[in-house]
Amino acid sequence: MTFDINVLLDQWPAIISGAGVTIMIWVFGTIAAAILGFLLAVARQYCGLLIDKALGLAVAVLRGTPFLIQIFLVYYGGPFIGLSLDPLPAGLIGISIYGAAYFSEIFRSGFQAVPTGHIEAGECVGLTQGQIVRRILLPEMTMLVLPPSVNMTIILMKETAVLSIITVPELTATLSAIGSQQYAFVEALSALALFYWVLVEFTGWLGNLAETKLSRFRFFNA
Repeated sequence: MTFDINVLLDQWPAIISGAGVTIMIWVFGTIAAAILGFLLAVARQYCGLLIDKALGLAVAVLRGTPFLIQIFLVYYGGPFIGLSLDPLPAGLIGISIYGAAYFSEIFRSGFQAVPTGHIEAGECVGLTQGQIVRRILLPEMTMLVLPPSVNMTIILMKETAVLSIITVPELTATLSAIGSQQYAFVEALSALALFYWVLVEFTGWLGNLAETKLSRFRFFNA
């Protein structure tokens, strides 16, 4: 047996389409997860003990169960509550909710790492809670949460491969089908591994670049 790259070249339109779906789900899912995670972190920080405990339980359940089970529940369990979703929106919703649980803990840790003296100083000059979040917490926590946020972004990228289970037409499903049809599993899986490796390296490079650019805004405690 030989490695035949022509098998992939002959199927390049389908491969490009699958890669586009993967990147689309990853980008939009990560953005939605980060926004929802930030809102969860703010709610747990400022909306009282009861809400903190309730949201903390939800986050613990999402972090403590495999993503595969969660996506099955969203896609196959949705009709039981009157929510019938096509594979693509189900996958997007699933990865957003899954990522939000982790992003919420990242942001909450960032909030708690900001020195209390800085927050008290804001309160002393009459800033509201919203102003404290925008003017003190957000700038100071950015450098703290950037590395774990980049790491979580990479994890969500890899989790997009799971969505092939519910027939989302992303790259894993596309290349798996090509491998089965053409009996070219080595070629298909090698291309898939290369695709994810390139995305991981590119994302890591962007994260390092952002950290370098933002390092001049780093806050030091006297």
